[in-house]
Amino acid sequence: MAGRKEKIQPFRECGIAIAMMVGIIIGCVCTVLLPNDFFKSGSLKIASASCESPERVKMFKAEFAIMSEKNAELSKQVREQTEKVRLAEQKAEIKAGPFGTVTGLQTNPTVVPDESVNPTLAKLLEKVAVNKEIIVVLANNNVKPMLEVQIASVKRVGIQNYLVVPLEDSIESFCKSNEVAYYKRDQDNAIDVVGKSRSSSAVSGLKFRVVREFLQLGYGVLLADVDLVFLQNPFGHLYRDSDVESMSDGHDNNTAYGFNDVFDDPSMTRSRTVYTTRIWVFNSGFFYLRPTLPSIELLDRVTDTLSKSGGWDQAVFNEHLFYPSHPGYTGLHASKRVMDIYEFMNSRVLFKTVRKNEELKKLKPVIVHMNYHSDKLERMLAAVEFYVNGKQDALDRFSDGS
Repeated sequence: MAGRKEKIQPFRECGIAIAMMVGIIIGCVCTVLLPNDFFKSGSLKIASASCESPERVKMFKAEFAIMSEKNAELSKQVREQTEKVRLAEQKAEIKAGPFGTVTGLQTNPTVVPDESVNPTLAKLLEKVAVNKEIIVVLANNNVKPMLEVQIASVKRVGIQNYLVVPLEDSIESFCKSNEVAYYKRDQDNAIDVVGKSRSSSAVSGLKFRVVREFLQLGYGVLLADVDLVFLQNPFGHLYRDSDVESMSDGHDNNTAYGFNDVFDDPSMTRSRTVYTTRIWVFNSGFFYLRPTLPSIELLDRVTDTLSKSGGWDQAVFNEHLFYPSHPGYTGLHASKRVMDIYEFMNSRVLFKTVRKNEELKKLKPVIVHMNYHSDKLERMLAAVEFYVNGKQDALDRFSDGS
């Protein structure tokens, strides 16, 4: 049997070779004798496709648009479901490790970007933002001189992801003429009336409403008032491990980062002393928000309180950040970080401490915020003279207070 197989194998190989040769010869003959008809069907299809009527082309375009919308909606649903799965996985049962190895989760997951909230803003942020982060500044004509100084500092440092939200047409024109990125909002009477007012506190409260869409689109936002100058790019100095990362109104380590304050009530005799925990407030004129649900909830809470009860936006901002849950009230579960007071410097630190200390004067802060003083513009210009132009006595003529 083995010998028979060996004899048959060469004949099979010869048969295959002969069949291939016959096929090639037939193909060549057909090509020579029928050069046009050989590819006739393909030619007809191409001609047919190239001669489609305008009506059919419009129909195809309409169908394509519908399919594109459906595809975008399905993609959105996939992203949402993926995020839900991720959140569910985070809620899985976890065992605690040995003593000293356990740390809680403070970095909440970011929201799924929803471009349908504001497609115009989404396109703008794609061009201006860097690494999905943006500095946002609200400004009306009342603060234009300070805005000019701030923009000059932004350009000097080389910050690219800086965006102005004009509250008046004059600020929009100013941004255009100075090639500064800006976002023109849709008309909203509730915002427009306040935006044109001369009340700085009322204008400041608008940012909590305006910036919500930025977070919904998935961008980290660094909110900045106009009364500060940039000396370094702030994005290189953020930790991004908390929902809210804010500069402080504190003037030293205790007031900025927290301390025990003893309350004394002599009428309680032996129990007269009570220990309390204190911290000076976060400054609502410069803070970073990660695009998380607690961050958006914070904006909603502050906006709701200001619209119903009024008040100072910074006080309301801190109340919602720090007040714990108690009977009749559910607190906000947002993680918090205080910025370094010598990097993100308020004007009390600068004028009461830093300028009088030869070692501290050598430090170069990231920003200087003139939040404590009313002569803001003059002090902003003096800070530029001191830190940028090296004029050592530029700060000397100012008093400690306003």
